[in-house]
Amino acid sequence: MQISVINKAGDGKVKLLIAEDEIDLAEALTAFFEKNQFTVEAVHNGADAYDFAREGGYDAVILDVMMPKMNGIEVLRRLREEGVNTPIMMLTAKAQKDDRVEGFDAGADDYLPKPFAPDELLSRVRALLRRAGEFKPTVLSFADLKLDPSTGTLGCGEETVRLSGREFQLMELFLRSPKIIFSVDKIMERIWGWDSDAEINVVWVHISNLRKKLKAIGSTVSIRANRGMGYVLEDGT
Repeated sequence: MQISVINKAGDGKVKLLIAEDEIDLAEALTAFFEKNQFTVEAVHNGADAYDFAREGGYDAVILDVMMPKMNGIEVLRRLREEGVNTPIMMLTAKAQKDDRVEGFDAGADDYLPKPFAPDELLSRVRALLRRAGEFKPTVLSFADLKLDPSTGTLGCGEETVRLSGREFQLMELFLRSPKIIFSVDKIMERIWGWDSDAEINVVWVHISNLRKKLKAIGSTVSIRANRGMGYVLEDGT
């Protein structure tokens, strides 16, 4: 998601630090957030997390609790004691009430136990940034259609409909490049990731759902199938 921010990375994107000792997960999260237009740096132990978060000028931090060299709670506690007020999301396999309380008492802004859905993590990070006053999402529009990232809704005139996470990402893809044909393979790569286990028919299912929602709000915009090539967003007026 393209984000307008103040004093951010030179490319205008939100700057995010991910501190996660599971390398595969850290790489997957990095790719996911970069696809959603964040600038991301990743570290894999608590000592580096502390150093980077203290000096890196990040807009938000995703901090795993169980890390070598220094656990996430200690990293968080030290940062808060030093006056670092960057929004911090705790990410951990621990889901017990006492663990959450400890994290919040140490100064966490939010807490998400593993396993989690990437879309939920993305939504929570955006919520952290909104609460910090740093997140100003761009409302995308084409013809009579508007997509509002702050509410996850698609609107036409006075009518609105809420989209699921994948529906939102798919509609965002089309709205950023209306009248451009996207192949099914390209959609799979951009929305589900090149290494996803999802079957190709998920694209058809989500396209069908979006078509129904476009009709429900009375939009003149449609998602047209171009035989043998893919799908394109067009205005029917």
